[in-house]
Amino acid sequence: MNWAEAGFNVFGVHVLWTDLVGSIAALIPVVLAMRKSIWNWPIQFIAAVLLMLAYATIPATGSVLKNAMMALLAVYGFWKWQRGIRDEGGLVVRRGTTRERLGMLAAIVAGTAVFWVLFYVTGWSWGEYSQPPEKYFLIAADAYIFVGGAVATWAMSKALVEFWIIWILVDLVGVPVAFRGGIYFNGSVYVVFFVLALVGFANWLKQSRRPEVVHV
Repeated sequence: MNWAEAGFNVFGVHVLWTDLVGSIAALIPVVLAMRKSIWNWPIQFIAAVLLMLAYATIPATGSVLKNAMMALLAVYGFWKWQRGIRDEGGLVVRRGTTRERLGMLAAIVAGTAVFWVLFYVTGWSWGEYSQPPEKYFLIAADAYIFVGGAVATWAMSKALVEFWIIWILVDLVGVPVAFRGGIYFNGSVYVVFFVLALVGFANWLKQSRRPEVVHV
């Protein structure tokens, strides 16, 4: 067993250290995002790398690619917030325009369809190891999480309130998928993530109604 597969047993369930540390690290950016702190991005980068290693042990190439993409988007988000804070004196939260909302919805729907085909053809989804019809659903779930995560992170980099909604919708699929793949701790932590996302959405929505600059 290599270090990426190292872990411990709890009530007969094997928990990976990469899963444990990555999942805890993934919660910290949520709390920091609620406070609109730019430091959520570096921690999000670390969490994405650790979870990428955890999913590589299943194996689930789609989830590995998703977390690799999240790491890259974390770099972009840090740069975007840093520029916004420099230009505006602080991070300004806003609600998306109708065009932005429709664009995000179209990206999720079209992107999920495209990546479903890609994952099905390449066998990159861990759903590949299941039997139909479950196989088709799990591949679709992988594709949806992949695309939804990208769109949510992009919306977050733009300080759009809607990013919380997208994360909540992704989480509703991601939690059962994590449990199904044996990433138990990550699945449990993301139940907490779901609650925090609801609180974060309420906070950002309230602040977006009063245009103000909050220093980070």
